[in-house]
Amino acid sequence: AGDHIKRPPSAGGASGSKASKDGIGEDEFIFEVSREEYLDLYFEDLVLPDMVKKELATIVDYKTVHAGISKSGIPANINIERSMRQATARRIALVLPQRKKLEILQKELDDLLSKTPQDKSRINILEDEIKLLNRRISAMPFIDDIDLRFNYRIKKAMPSNQAIMFCIMDVSGSMDSAKKEIAKNFFIILYLFLKRNYEKIKIVFIRHHTSAKQVDEEEFFFSRETGGTVVSSALELMYNIIQKDFPHNAWNIYAAQASDGDNWNADSPHCKELISNKVLPYVQYFAYLEIMPRNHQSLWEAYSSLQETHRNFIMRSIHHTKDIYPVFRELFKRQLA
Repeated sequence: AGDHIKRPPSAGGASGSKASKDGIGEDEFIFEVSREEYLDLYFEDLVLPDMVKKELATIVDYKTVHAGISKSGIPANINIERSMRQATARRIALVLPQRKKLEILQKELDDLLSKTPQDKSRINILEDEIKLLNRRISAMPFIDDIDLRFNYRIKKAMPSNQAIMFCIMDVSGSMDSAKKEIAKNFFIILYLFLKRNYEKIKIVFIRHHTSAKQVDEEEFFFSRETGGTVVSSALELMYNIIQKDFPHNAWNIYAAQASDGDNWNADSPHCKELISNKVLPYVQYFAYLEIMPRNHQSLWEAYSSLQETHRNFIMRSIHHTKDIYPVFRELFKRQLA
């Protein structure tokens, strides 16, 4: 930000404002960003909050790390650069003295050959010595077994941060196509973020209307099933999955719920009770996203007090598609220590 780029001259290419019916040119400035670079910028400074290490005594990963250079090893671990450097040093150390001696002998031979009368016996001796030195120099191997250097790797115990994200999406009748599209786009961004930033992450997809169901990725995003609204069914299912498969003392548990907040009135207080008593005690972070362009609904009203009493619960609303990314960054921005 703040950099100034000089405007290119109008003559040449397709720059400038002069039109042409058959002119062909090229843009004078091309800027390319790879998918990886784009995602790095898109998810910069975003993290899952309060990620902690759990049950490190029983959950240990081993990572192969570089631990220096060795003189022995398998061919697959040869360090070519270090081996070539060693071979060059050896050749210089062994050949240089012989080359210097060769230069001295060659100079003496040239001097004798230029004189008359010539000392034949000395010339023969010098020629033999020169031939011997040349043979020794030419016989010097380019690289020898003693030159080989190998990368030395060891397995290092690494702490394992196991995490699971529950993605809970309301697909009831009150969630029209526009609201569902916003919810899906939010979860797509979340999915990309998790898969790119965390190696050990499990994602559980839950869709709900009057009943909740754990589904796979494809059904979560593309199923057209709909119905009435009982949000508590999804929270109950999440709690049961945690109790059965993901003990909280071994897993960092996260949840993101997207809904328009339109719920059966008697069910919203029950949802608040479920989150307060059965969900928040086990999760690191619970984010509720309400997709509502107008006034907040009963679920928002029921959840409002949770944000004040539980630091691991946060709620935000989205009104338009353009709000998705700013809200996403706000939910998962890195907190300063």
